[in-house]
Amino acid sequence: MTSTLLLPPLKRIAADTAVAGGPLARWCARGDRLPDAAPGRQVEIREHFQFAGTEAPVAALTRQADAGDAANAVWLRADPAYVRADMATARLMACGEMGLSADDCAALIRPLKPLFGDAGFPIDAPTPARWYLRGPPGAQLPTFSAPADALGDDLRRHLPQGALASRWTSLLNEAQMILHEHPLNRERAARGLPPVNSLWFWGAGSQPAFVKTTLAVALTRDPVLAALAQRAGIAAIAPDVSRIDSAQAQLFDLDDAAGLAELASRWLPAFDAALSKKRIAALCVAFASGERYIVKPGHRWRFWRRVRPLAA
Repeated sequence: MTSTLLLPPLKRIAADTAVAGGPLARWCARGDRLPDAAPGRQVEIREHFQFAGTEAPVAALTRQADAGDAANAVWLRADPAYVRADMATARLMACGEMGLSADDCAALIRPLKPLFGDAGFPIDAPTPARWYLRGPPGAQLPTFSAPADALGDDLRRHLPQGALASRWTSLLNEAQMILHEHPLNRERAARGLPPVNSLWFWGAGSQPAFVKTTLAVALTRDPVLAALAQRAGIAAIAPDVSRIDSAQAQLFDLDDAAGLAELASRWLPAFDAALSKKRIAALCVAFASGERYIVKPGHRWRFWRRVRPLAA
């Protein structure tokens, strides 16, 4: 069976000599280059999971995993966020994981409930990092940017788009004013923590009728991939190097690895050993920037292919 290894963008890999010059360089030199895919997380998701629509309905998927009540509603993530204003614009600096406790979330959401309840989209927070708005079935929503696409960028480039955008921009502005005055943010400032002064709307959609995959297991820390795996009826577990030798079709999501040092010292040597001992029939190496390679045990004997450190 073929296992798949999801890695950070090639440019990031190439900037780290320990990773760029190790087994990965040999795999890419002696393996087979596949056609490039478009960059981005949604593309990687669609390569391994099949469902109706063009993009994964992130909010509905993670809601089902978090609370088990995603059916018969339209869902929108409204994650806690920190927006920093400068002289020219405002930028999204943090989203989701803000070091909040359950009590913090309850305190922050309490004054937001009338705003979103009156708008027909009640808000709640089953987890500190993932907040949700629930809409009626069939509710129409504008296009929103994922936080990963907006972090550090000019906020104006990522405001809601489409015919319904003005309503949601207005709701966002009102929510920001409520959060700006919240006493919890003064407490956070006294502790040197960034304020929760905004929400980030994204991931709109309904629970998909089906999710299919040829994978046997997904090894990931990404809640979206884990939720897709759950909906498809396969296991989703944290990345575990001991699973490399499994004969099953597995997806190893290391795009969100804590650092490249662990990738270079632990993961890549383990995959290389499994290939050399033929414990893996084939390994698909997929960079988040779109480059794709297939590596098989016999490819290591292609000595005529010169190995060079990876370059973006």
